[in-house]
Amino acid sequence: MKLFGEEGSKNLLIDFLNQLLPIEHKIIELTFKNPEQLGLNKDDRKAIFDIHCQNSKGERFIVEMQKAKIKFFKDRAVFYTTFPIKEQAEKGDWNFNLTPIYCVAILDFTFDDDREKKEYISNVQLKDQFCQIFYNKLTYIFIEMPRFNKQELELKSHFDKWLYFLKNLENFENIPEILNEDLFIQGFQTAEIANFDAKQLADYEESLKAYRDLKGVIDTSFEEGQIEGRHEKSFEIASLMKKAGEPSEKISQFTGLSKEVIENI
Repeated sequence: MKLFGEEGSKNLLIDFLNQLLPIEHKIIELTFKNPEQLGLNKDDRKAIFDIHCQNSKGERFIVEMQKAKIKFFKDRAVFYTTFPIKEQAEKGDWNFNLTPIYCVAILDFTFDDDREKKEYISNVQLKDQFCQIFYNKLTYIFIEMPRFNKQELELKSHFDKWLYFLKNLENFENIPEILNEDLFIQGFQTAEIANFDAKQLADYEESLKAYRDLKGVIDTSFEEGQIEGRHEKSFEIASLMKKAGEPSEKISQFTGLSKEVIENI
């Protein structure tokens, strides 16, 4: 989950989630929540979820990637959502008004294999016996990656590209042309760095430091050049004003140069 779970790549997570959410819940900004604050004990906290975040409207998101099929998957997903629900409880008088919670699971397996199903996304909410939504503040979104089989030429939407990217990321040597967008290039680079061994990471950090140092030198030189250019312009203006017979006080006001410097021009 390094692809989504770090401050520097937060824009990737926001873009991905916004493909799944209704328009009224679109995300502009996210804050990562500390999972250490949740759970009843250390063991609970250790296995709660990969990412827990909250947007500026207070809506909460649980995002996880599951490689292996596990028992009681649905029970586990429901259990996970009890933590951000309980976290909202306030001391003293409280009206129990909760903010919406989304649990998004990207799965490398299928569940409910005994039923016929073609869709790779399941949106689950609490409904009554008439199939009307009973409670719209708790939503589970399960993405079963084995059911997503689109190839490059079949990718129609931005979300298609996201799923293709996630499913095939480990096999990419280079970013495919159809994913040649800033967002996916950033994701590809982030994933590459996540897979570095200790030596590769050290080399990368060293090259990054060298780049930053060089950029600092260039930026400083540019700023100094700008300052020098401004000084030259001030001298030019002062010289013209002096030739026009303007007093030193006025020239100093216009150029910022001292009277002593002006008198010696």
